[in-house]
Amino acid sequence: MSKATHLLFQNITHGVYVVGAACAGRRNAFTAAWVMQTSFDPPMLALSISPAHSSYGLIQENGAFTVNVLAQGQLELARHFGQSSRVDKLAGIPWRASPCGAPILEDAPAWFECRLAGECEAGDHRIILGRVTDGGIVDPDAQPMNYRETGDMDGSRALYPQSLTP
Repeated sequence: MSKATHLLFQNITHGVYVVGAACAGRRNAFTAAWVMQTSFDPPMLALSISPAHSSYGLIQENGAFTVNVLAQGQLELARHFGQSSRVDKLAGIPWRASPCGAPILEDAPAWFECRLAGECEAGDHRIILGRVTDGGIVDPDAQPMNYRETGDMDGSRALYPQSLTP
């Protein structure tokens, strides 16, 4: 292989999102890049999340979550929600609660609300399936952020194996 594994994976095109979760007065949001549409009828999204992540439990308990689309130029917002959940990441950020209570970022150009429809194991993560129940477009002219624009913001370079062969 001529390039490092992390560079290879940067060529998979996908967006950057902030996933919101809430339950019983607790809320959190985190930056995610592993989100995709999985169905037209019913409309469904899938996202990948570590079961050790604090938002995983909130999603399980509430059975719902939001997906906020980030636009090009919102790298600092992506960085902000990529930090540890030991801090209140929603403090100082304009947001409102979706019908399920999960955060909708006021600065996100589009958002989805999803009800948990299933999940499965995926290595060190879980794939969560969500049926889209609501959503909105706030800025129809915004161009979605691409994961490649984030560089090594998430530190993933250190997580990839050096080689794909054992």
